Amino acid sequence: MVEQAADITLRPACPEDASSLAALSIEVWLGTYLRRGINGFFADYVFAELTPQRMAAHLARDSESIIVSQNAEGIDGFIRISDGVKPPAGPGSAVEIATLYVQPRHQVRGLGQALLQAGLQRCTDLGASHPWLTTNSENTSAIGFYQRMGFEITGRTHFQVQDQSYPNEVLTYRP
Repeated sequence: MVEQAADITLRPACPEDASSLAALSIEVWLGTYLRRGINGFFADYVFAELTPQRMAAHLARDSESIIVSQNAEGIDGFIRISDGVKPPAGPGSAVEIATLYVQPRHQVRGLGQALLQAGLQRCTDLGASHPWLTTNSENTSAIGFYQRMGFEITGRTHFQVQDQSYPNEVLTYRP
């Protein structure tokens, strides 16, 4: 599958993309969640979790699907779908939209919407009419985006980093 709309090209991720996916994940994660500076606690988390090796492991799993947005220079966004994962709260299919990241400088081009639509199609292909996702409760722009795209808040969970937890909204697709 290679889809192209206007200046957006989507394709399945391949093993050679692992380092690019890790770098993009670090950029988006730090920019989204660490707004007042980076401390060792979160730096250690990022360098342990958002690695090329972890991305390669996701790419190797049959239960994972990753679709990337590819421009002339490289990957500028991706969505990761995980099959067989039940929502931590509320209703939903056993298919999670585990990650949707777009480089900040590319966010106004419609990449998030294009990636989400491709991801929702993948969910449909997996037989999941109501996939779910989580997002930080303070990430109001992401929550608003998902609500505009047909998701509704159906529960709450917590994202755990060592002994600290952060509230996350569970959103379920309700077309």
